[in-house]
Amino acid sequence: MNSPAMEKTTVEQVATPPPAREPAAVDIVYGWHGNNRVELLENGEAYFPRVFEVLRQAQSEILLETFILFEDKVGNELQQILIEAAQRGVRITVSLDGFGCGELSTEFLAALSHAGVRLQIFDPAPLHLGIRTNWFRRLHRKIVVVDGTIAFIGGINFSADHLADFGPEAKQDYSVEVQGPTVADIHHFALLQGGRPARAKYWWQRRRQRHAELAVNDHDGQVRLVYRDNAEHPSDIEEVYLQVVRSARRRVVIANAYFFPGYRLLREIRNAARRGVEVRLILQGQPDLRVARLAARMTYDYLLRAGVVIYEYCDRPLHGKVALVDEDWSTVGSSNLDPLSLSLNLEANVLIRDRAFNRDLFERLDELSSNHCKVMSVDKAPRGRVWDMTIGFLVFHILRHFPAWAGWLPAHKPRLKPFIHPTGGR
Repeated sequence: MNSPAMEKTTVEQVATPPPAREPAAVDIVYGWHGNNRVELLENGEAYFPRVFEVLRQAQSEILLETFILFEDKVGNELQQILIEAAQRGVRITVSLDGFGCGELSTEFLAALSHAGVRLQIFDPAPLHLGIRTNWFRRLHRKIVVVDGTIAFIGGINFSADHLADFGPEAKQDYSVEVQGPTVADIHHFALLQGGRPARAKYWWQRRRQRHAELAVNDHDGQVRLVYRDNAEHPSDIEEVYLQVVRSARRRVVIANAYFFPGYRLLREIRNAARRGVEVRLILQGQPDLRVARLAARMTYDYLLRAGVVIYEYCDRPLHGKVALVDEDWSTVGSSNLDPLSLSLNLEANVLIRDRAFNRDLFERLDELSSNHCKVMSVDKAPRGRVWDMTIGFLVFHILRHFPAWAGWLPAHKPRLKPFIHPTGGR
């Protein structure tokens, strides 16, 4: 356990090897696989015990990616589990974001490295005048793969603020456990090496693959990995949302922490409601970032007048990134519907065609919206002050239309760097 007095340092101070050569960008579109078992895990109360149980049983390999890892009761337990697994010979690779994990102590990281855990830091950067500068293009994914047979993917970080006993600021969030053929794709994606799945050579073939989520499939347990990067797949997750909302016939339910999508998705959501689809949005009523609430509320009038029902969750901060369409399609992952997730961050979601899973997710979101949210209306929807609206408008256009420019401020060439043990060993 690390004491509060333990010296803190940024990961840049300990991750200072010569720049590693980045892997070549690859254009991979993962396909649908059937015969998967999927289980929804709500909040840290369900997620942490299950993940820790699987990690303790690991026999050969653990791959873990997370945006945030804190030195609290959750992070310390994870550290101990990984150390014990490494000591019994399990190969472990942990990838951490340099912004979200930028305040981990040298001692915390060194203990993992000394035990044999391979640590990678995405875009580490020093503090400048006490301020972190690596704001853009974050490794925002939350993925765990154990022994190539069980995978977890969603929005839950390894921090105690995902547990109810954290208090009023505890986050409401979701993840999913996957077992079955799709785990091989998630494993390959996290590993970034090994044999590639079949990929399309020509643009029209890739376009056909990206539209595959609309294919009619009568079998449950279908799961597909979809991701966004800043190379060949900058808009895949957004395109999925556009296509499924456009095809919706009965209902669309979206629960998203940071809702500030582009014009096309807003238009498809509005059009779905206009043609008679029941459209519900569950958004933040008590966000951890004020600008997130301001940005979302800029869209309220446009959507409410079309018949979209908007709920604000007010019990605690909403951190989930989930959605469902009709009775069989769902998605769970790390991607918000805002400019950072849709244009800058590295994200990953799973798409799920499974009626039982869809029903489970719908029932949980229905209970959330019915008992823990307030319904917004056109006459009561807050407009905000003129100055706030102006700032929100400018932020929207800057981040939406100039993501490449924004990426240069200041972290224009993110790197995945290995953590180097202070004594010289990994």
